[in-house]
Amino acid sequence: MCAAKLYLCGTPIGNLDDVSQRLLDTLKNVDLIACEDTRRSQKLLNYFSIKKKMLSYHEHNEQERSKELIQFLKEGKEIALISDAGMPGVSDPGEILVKKAVAAGIEVVPIPGPSAFLAALVVSGLDISSFSFKAFIPRSGKKRQQFLEELALSRDTTAFYESPYRLKDTLKDLCQFSQELASRQALVAREITKMHEQKYYGSVAELEEALRDQEIKGEIVVVIAGRSQVEQENEGWEDLSILEHLKLLIESGMTKKQAIKKVAKLRDLPKSEVYKEAVVISVDKNKFE
Repeated sequence: MCAAKLYLCGTPIGNLDDVSQRLLDTLKNVDLIACEDTRRSQKLLNYFSIKKKMLSYHEHNEQERSKELIQFLKEGKEIALISDAGMPGVSDPGEILVKKAVAAGIEVVPIPGPSAFLAALVVSGLDISSFSFKAFIPRSGKKRQQFLEELALSRDTTAFYESPYRLKDTLKDLCQFSQELASRQALVAREITKMHEQKYYGSVAELEEALRDQEIKGEIVVVIAGRSQVEQENEGWEDLSILEHLKLLIESGMTKKQAIKKVAKLRDLPKSEVYKEAVVISVDKNKFE
């Protein structure tokens, strides 16, 4: 029997009225629904009077369950994949199954639905002609520091999810990282599309102060404007470390050698001192190790 289709189904992130007719038709007509949490998905199906066999598919069983689902698809069974909310594969399980389906020549069909980070981006009032999505900010350590460095250097508007329990610490860390980052316009959105939806606008520093003494609950999306274009190469670097300064110049098109020379000149430092900071930059492709 020919392989059936795998449907990636976006489900409401809060307000059930956001469901599409195409989604309902798909859920009604497939042979099986693979879902992140069968208990939560059952509430959605019950609300729309849909009775369908469900199978759990979550981060702890993705590898093994994907093999099983691929076999079902090869046998001709139509499958819908849903997560607890939003689009499968976007900070939710789904990537492994999709990769296996593509490799097996199985058609993967997207059924678009709501997305918290996209909803936050469009109401942010920031330039989203170019943006990046970073899922969840790392909690601590080197990865968190790297995240902050990349955010400080990025000219794209950036959106990421954060726990309500860590939001205040994250805003504080952003402010302490550099004055330039603290001054950027941002949005903190909570409970997007839900009854208690709230949106806080202002600079990162203003939001840190405004939310410092508030009790924060629910699902959080943070959106931060990108770094402004530096009009002159000899301006706008005062708050950067030597390494950040080097990265900024290289990302603007300079070679590593040119960036070392420029940074040494602007900061009135020996080139040897700047070179010591530049050793973490790959010579071949100007990538950062």
